[in-house]
Amino acid sequence: MTFIDTHCHLDAAEFGASGPSLRAQAARNQVVQCVLPAVEVANFEAVRTLAHAGGDSYALGIHPLYVKAAQDADLDRLDAALQFHRHDPRLVAVGEIGLDLFVPELCVSPLRERQQHFYLSQLKLARKYGLPVLLHVRRSVDQVLKGLRSVARSDWHGIAHAFNGSASQAQSFIDLGFRLGFGGAVTYERALRLRHLAVGLPLDAIVLETDAPDMPPHWLYKTAEQRAAGEPQSVNSPAELPRIAAVLAELRGISAEELASATTRNALAALPKLGALLQAQ
Repeated sequence: MTFIDTHCHLDAAEFGASGPSLRAQAARNQVVQCVLPAVEVANFEAVRTLAHAGGDSYALGIHPLYVKAAQDADLDRLDAALQFHRHDPRLVAVGEIGLDLFVPELCVSPLRERQQHFYLSQLKLARKYGLPVLLHVRRSVDQVLKGLRSVARSDWHGIAHAFNGSASQAQSFIDLGFRLGFGGAVTYERALRLRHLAVGLPLDAIVLETDAPDMPPHWLYKTAEQRAAGEPQSVNSPAELPRIAAVLAELRGISAEELASATTRNALAALPKLGALLQAQ
């Protein structure tokens, strides 16, 4: 069995200097590829360097949570970086981009309009360079879909990261050519709606992700009471992906091997440049 973590922030501060050792642990767990999305111009080089050092892949983009501090000139810097690295086989997408309507500050003017401006501008850059997109869709599924439809492109593809919408919204992404990312959230028994969705979707629509260091599976999560007692919140890592996959496989009533094979195939369809990287390994 082999696994692809389609969304992993190995450059995050929570990892400190332990990123390479955690990546090595994930490799021992048969995680053969991690996709490292950027979140702002300042970490473009960090994700690129980590991807090359670890045999992984990366995406360049400006996350909606970072648009408050971003400058309009950062879109030009992203354009320049995509142009400069366009022949890099490890640059597989534009991301992480999208809309966040969970954070109150981002739901009102002027930041609501500002993140919309950054999102649409980055969709146009993805179209310009023929790249897939890694989409942030927190409480913003319909608005993200509207943006995709407004930036005309016949070959949209990529991943709706940490998907938690309705079945009809999921189908809209599938119809556009996207796969849907599932990670640690599906391991919680109380996540009934998400689990129902993860079981009911076509198997060829699903990819795996950790969103490490975030989105910890239930076995890593510390409750408010535990944190109040001094226990730090655990840090998620790509090494957890096979165990997350095992939970999803059990929910769907299939073998872990079948899920690993299908989700790897789906990741290659969502991010076509990954195929050559896996063949070269």
